[in-house]
Amino acid sequence: MNHWDEIRTAYHVARAGTVSGAAEALGIHHATVIRHIDALESRLGVRLFQRHARGYTPTEAGVDLARIAQVTEDQFTQLEGRLKGQGDDVTGELVITALPGFSARLAPVLTDFQGRHPGLRVQLLTGPRIFRLEYGEAHVAIRAGTAPQEPDNVVQPFLNVTFGLYAAQSYIDKHGMPTEETLGDHRFIGTGDQNARAPFMRWLAQNIPAGNVRFQVSDDIAMHQALLAGAGLGFAMQGSIDGLIEVVPPKTEWTSRLWLVTHVDLHRSTKVQAVLAHLKTAAQKWANEETGLSLP
Repeated sequence: MNHWDEIRTAYHVARAGTVSGAAEALGIHHATVIRHIDALESRLGVRLFQRHARGYTPTEAGVDLARIAQVTEDQFTQLEGRLKGQGDDVTGELVITALPGFSARLAPVLTDFQGRHPGLRVQLLTGPRIFRLEYGEAHVAIRAGTAPQEPDNVVQPFLNVTFGLYAAQSYIDKHGMPTEETLGDHRFIGTGDQNARAPFMRWLAQNIPAGNVRFQVSDDIAMHQALLAGAGLGFAMQGSIDGLIEVVPPKTEWTSRLWLVTHVDLHRSTKVQAVLAHLKTAAQKWANEETGLSLP
């Protein structure tokens, strides 16, 4: 692509708002950034940025150019991620993404996998954000809720996780022992996300007044800690109930399904197939040993 370096520089200046920010992001000298911008403006015959004491503000032309450049850079990132995942060796980078509460189980399993393939550099990314497999952000995603519907993804059932409704003894001492009939009189712990994928959170939104959700968390680890602290009633995996008292036994509609998700371009690569097999073996072991986990 003609003059891509200059266009990419302009995109990063528009994103950072300063020459120094773009230089840092690109790993080049600030003088090179200025030279690229000046050359590109001269070649196009249009002003791309307004210069001022606080930095660079893109003009209308600069905004248009940055928008196209972002799409192009995203495509390059996607290609890079796919290329890194191909090949016949189980080496290089392996990126797995999952919910934070699952990291305690995944870390030893991935450590064992890395021990068998010492040429790997493993990244375990956790959090509520959905990493985009089509952009090469991860090789394998472990997702919860309904089956992911993104095009070009290969989706396989992984595990079923059984959830119950629990409370700490400290909460019960203060507010009394809840029953199914009196749930509307109690405080709950929730995520505050109206589009939550977890089935028990959808149940909560449909059956408990929003005003009863008095403590909000961002992930399942924080949910468990808030439960232990007595912040309210909350959901926990059956079997992971140290220090908690079951308020309502697990319901079928609370069961969360976990899925193994890969991009079609990487699904058949040696590395991805090897780690998928390793994860499925681990799932079989977990299902045999833990009360709240079962195979689909």
